Amino acid sequence: MAFEALKDGTHVQLREPHVQDVERIRDFFLSLPAEDRRYLRFDLTREDAIRSLIRQAEEGPAYRVLALMDDKVVGHGVLDTLPDSWQRHIGEIRVVVAREQRGKWLGAHLIGHLVRKAEARGLQKAVVRLADPQIGGRKICDRLGFAVDGVLPGYFMDLDGQAHALVVMSCPLDQVSVSLHDFYAADDWPDG
Repeated sequence: MAFEALKDGTHVQLREPHVQDVERIRDFFLSLPAEDRRYLRFDLTREDAIRSLIRQAEEGPAYRVLALMDDKVVGHGVLDTLPDSWQRHIGEIRVVVAREQRGKWLGAHLIGHLVRKAEARGLQKAVVRLADPQIGGRKICDRLGFAVDGVLPGYFMDLDGQAHALVVMSCPLDQVSVSLHDFYAADDWPDG
């Protein structure tokens, strides 16, 4: 469990989710605008999907983190790994932040937390996969030093059944750490 100060001075608690959090996680994803939910990999407005992902994190190599304010989820992050594969040196990072908390460094704190977990696991590279319309997420990744590895037309189907190009970006973990340090010093995080 960790506490982080946001740009406006409020504090958030970062901790792993538990089965008791299913309803508050569901409420968080239901509170997101439809435009944000449509690009989620899984429909996390369904309790069974949330329970399954929590169980997978407890039993397997995925790491999940919640950001809470006053016991309410305001952010969610995932570090996915494949430790027994040829991609065992890579961690995929995914972060979702409540609209009202954007621009306050919460996304940076979640990403930093996931990068530290990845480094502790001995990973070397971070990867993000975004639907082409996710411009805010791409701005953040650009700022952190991620480069586009490829754009795969029609590889991403949103929750509404629309196909989009999948943008794959990556960056060495040590470079992400330096970029996060520089971001805090510069104080100009994009809203994303």
